[in-house]
Amino acid sequence: MLPLPSASATLKTLRAGVLVPRRPVVRRVSWPTFPYDPLVRISLWSSVVVVVALFGYGAWQRRWIADDGLIVLRTVRNLLAGNGPVFNQGERVEANTSTAWTYLLYVASWVGQPMRLEYVALVMALTLSLLGVAFLMLGAARLYAPSLRSRRAIMLPAGALVYIAVPPARDFATSGLESGLVLAYLGLLWWLMVCWAQPLRVRPESPAFIGALAFVAGCSVLVRPELALMGGLALIMMLIAARDWRRRALILLAGGLLPVAYQIFRMGYYGLLVPGTALAKDAAGDKWSQGMIYLSNFDRPYLLWVPLVLLVPLGIVLMAARRRPSFLRPLPAPDYGRLARAVQSPPAAVAFVLVSGLLQALYWIRQGGDFMHGRVLLAPLFCLLAPVAVIPVVIPDGKDYSKETGRWVAGVVSLLWLGVAGWSLWAANSPGMGDDATHVTYSGIVDERRFYAQATGVAHPLTAADYLNYPRMAAVLVAINNTPEGALLLPSGNYYQWDLVPMIPPGSAPNVPATQKPQHAVFFTNLGMVGMNVGLDVRVLDQIGLANPVAAHTERLKHGRIGHDKNLFPDWVVADGPWVKWYPGIPAYLDQQWVAEAESALHCPKTEAVLNSVRAPMTPHRFVSNLVHSFEFTQYRIDRIPLNELIKCGRPVPKTPPTPPRGD
Repeated sequence: MLPLPSASATLKTLRAGVLVPRRPVVRRVSWPTFPYDPLVRISLWSSVVVVVALFGYGAWQRRWIADDGLIVLRTVRNLLAGNGPVFNQGERVEANTSTAWTYLLYVASWVGQPMRLEYVALVMALTLSLLGVAFLMLGAARLYAPSLRSRRAIMLPAGALVYIAVPPARDFATSGLESGLVLAYLGLLWWLMVCWAQPLRVRPESPAFIGALAFVAGCSVLVRPELALMGGLALIMMLIAARDWRRRALILLAGGLLPVAYQIFRMGYYGLLVPGTALAKDAAGDKWSQGMIYLSNFDRPYLLWVPLVLLVPLGIVLMAARRRPSFLRPLPAPDYGRLARAVQSPPAAVAFVLVSGLLQALYWIRQGGDFMHGRVLLAPLFCLLAPVAVIPVVIPDGKDYSKETGRWVAGVVSLLWLGVAGWSLWAANSPGMGDDATHVTYSGIVDERRFYAQATGVAHPLTAADYLNYPRMAAVLVAINNTPEGALLLPSGNYYQWDLVPMIPPGSAPNVPATQKPQHAVFFTNLGMVGMNVGLDVRVLDQIGLANPVAAHTERLKHGRIGHDKNLFPDWVVADGPWVKWYPGIPAYLDQQWVAEAESALHCPKTEAVLNSVRAPMTPHRFVSNLVHSFEFTQYRIDRIPLNELIKCGRPVPKTPPTPPRGD
């Protein structure tokens, strides 16, 4: 005879109108557990160790610090010196795209003193790159965890092998750029999202875990602005799946507090809505044709379509062969809706990372890519490989289907994996771009590491001193030492000298006070190598706009080299400073009339307002003013032709200044 149900069970049955079994007690976990068979554990961790070791070895063999990596270190130097997060003293320009990378290096450099900043960046970049790959693999393993709970399987690296085999992945693991931080961030977010999406019995549900996941997702915009596409999607999924208003409030607070606070700081301190680099490179623009060229340039040397052709059916076979134990699917709570259950599930986590990767790839293709071979498509590739970073080869046990079928499935998975491994071995030894690697062709894309190794004659350029072998670099120090009275340095046609524009003698002009101290400024594209080889008292400017507020607000050139498609004439730099503005003090290739027009154009009311936002002393009033006008300042553009700018703002065109005889 069946036992009679209790009174409470009977009451619940009557209310529901149907007889249902009592829900099993659901064991909640605070943080992710690892309930695998010993064979799964051993093979997984062996795969992680082997892949991370191979990636670390390959990255170390190609170690270097990029010129753009040195740009970040100039900002770190200013932070350590107490000048604030700026590139040049007295001018608040955010010259770095990744806020998190800048401050992470600042903290690491402060802790690691007196280690050279370049070595701090090298160690941090490599360590974070390796962590990113490890998290990527652990996230994929967690994805297959429920179906492997009571099965024996061997975990093999697949997508992770593909990523580390691509030469640019190893190039940018130690470049001093934020690439390593991006990998660590993407890997961590993927792992956390998979843990969050697990079945109810093994899902971490504590407020600490939810808050940590929301915080990581919210930091996306601080790691790189375009990663907000991924972090924002994660927060939306969490809000949909949240079961009460307290959980939603926690998600909003943990995910939004830091990025919102920094955005307010950016608007008030820098007077912009976006990083200065986004303004300089016009991140809202589009160059689809150039983006397709960039995609082809990344794919062609390595035939990246081959592993995709192999991994797509591999992923389909694995998903179809997953075991779904009934004990991992308890009766859902009455207030847990169908949409919430669908969002907080392993398939949704897979869709999340794949959609994020595709969105990032489309963003960069629309933007036109980059001038560095493969760099900006590495993060999208990393995301697309996440679900199959490691794969299980299940040992047939005859429980879910016959052993013959199990052997067939294992054979297909093994065969596809061998194809991926074979491609990885070939791609890892690919010559890459070949003879065009260091030539700036019409596409504008180069292998940046090989380019600088060739240009400096140093196999592994790591420090700023290594870049003194780059054309014109050693001559910078010579020119500054030879002009104690101050000068503006303009690049000449000779790689071993600079054209010098002297300072106006103190007190000899209305805008040059008698107390004016000698100043030096260098006008050159390669901000990193110059900025790290000269003192912080030397102003370093570029024509692209990464550290030059005037150039940053000019229009993007339609057919300019990608990433370098703003080009400010040197006449503006002469006009914007205490430099002589007439012959014979300025080089003959400059137009004296253009200099006069540029000097007048800098006094256009809106231009003055933009420049004051970054040059006037920072006070509470200035902060609030910048905050209020940040949208207007971000949208403002300057015509790079001085005469056109004068006409636009309605200022009179200055008369041509008299030209004294130049003699010799």
